[in-house]
Amino acid sequence: MTSAPIRDVIRALESVIPSGKKPAVLHEPSFQGNEWTYVRDCLNSTYVSYVGRYVDKFESMLAEFTEVKKAVAVVNGTSALHIALKLAGVGPHDEVLCPAFTFVATANAISYCGAIPHFIDSEEATLGIDPRKLKDYLKDIVSVDADGCKNKWTGRRIKAVIPVHTFGHPVDLDPVMELCNEYSIEMIEDAAESLGSYYKGTHTGNWGKLSILSFNGNKTITTGGGGALITNDENLGMLAKHLTSTAKIPHPWAYCHDHTGYNYRLPNINAAVGCAQMEQLSIFLEKKRKLAAAYEKAFASIPGISFFKEPPFARSNYWLNALLLDESASGLLEPLLEATHLDGIMTRPAWQLMPRLSMFKDCPAMDLSCAESLVKRLINIPSSPFLLG
Repeated sequence: MTSAPIRDVIRALESVIPSGKKPAVLHEPSFQGNEWTYVRDCLNSTYVSYVGRYVDKFESMLAEFTEVKKAVAVVNGTSALHIALKLAGVGPHDEVLCPAFTFVATANAISYCGAIPHFIDSEEATLGIDPRKLKDYLKDIVSVDADGCKNKWTGRRIKAVIPVHTFGHPVDLDPVMELCNEYSIEMIEDAAESLGSYYKGTHTGNWGKLSILSFNGNKTITTGGGGALITNDENLGMLAKHLTSTAKIPHPWAYCHDHTGYNYRLPNINAAVGCAQMEQLSIFLEKKRKLAAAYEKAFASIPGISFFKEPPFARSNYWLNALLLDESASGLLEPLLEATHLDGIMTRPAWQLMPRLSMFKDCPAMDLSCAESLVKRLINIPSSPFLLG
């Protein structure tokens, strides 16, 4: 790529993004439904904390949409992942397999448990865990005995794996599940970005022992902050709700707690926004797929760069649309970021790989050649659901 193709990229983006939408942000929430009505009702009720009918309604809507048995709303996706890991039995000095190519919250939640992230590579087809490469790696480094799966080099137990559905694109889950069964490893899906995404016809979050969602301000739906644990194990779901409510035993007035609990429950006022957003989710998803199709067409003939499309076995929510530079053009990532920002189009690179962060630099890691390539070549582009009107 030269400066001419960079101009081609700008023109392609401008052919999709209406001129009146500049500056075009990366992902903007849309409040065109009952948000004001429900928040006003919540305020009038005075139930603005974690007790209230909107919390219960929001959890029911999430469970129904994702077709899981139990959803538990919490303050953010990171707290959801923290509790999911604890309920999966992850404890101090355990290792948890985690993609190096992810947002820092995934690795942070592992650290909250006193456990150690063990970084694994991604595949370009999904931007998530490469199950075939992971299979070869595990053959070399693990042993399985009555105590479970152990890292032969560190002596530590490998307790869980966290597939991350990056930018909403589902990981190839079946072969990951096969590895979990073979090596007695728990799967916890980080579906923070994939509400509305489906793997082989089933919503993400249905494969893990527990899974998590996020409703940050830039997600497909938002509650301002917010997240959820989802699971098909109703007993685990009830325990998750108990632990995230400070483990208080229900009583009209007495304060008695039976576990070390966490004050992680989502406030009713945030859930009120979430209920209104869930009512519009199908519209958001339709608009986002329309936007993705427009981008795919706009970039079809530009050399050196491609629009990232959902894998063939999946239906993605296209939470954040992404462009991939060819290997030969990776050196132009920074110039392209600069040019788009100067043009009023917000873009961003991928996250820095987790082992490159100071707090995770000494954690175990496999060969990360694909992740290292992706981080040099990927650029996210504006993805708001109503960008096209």
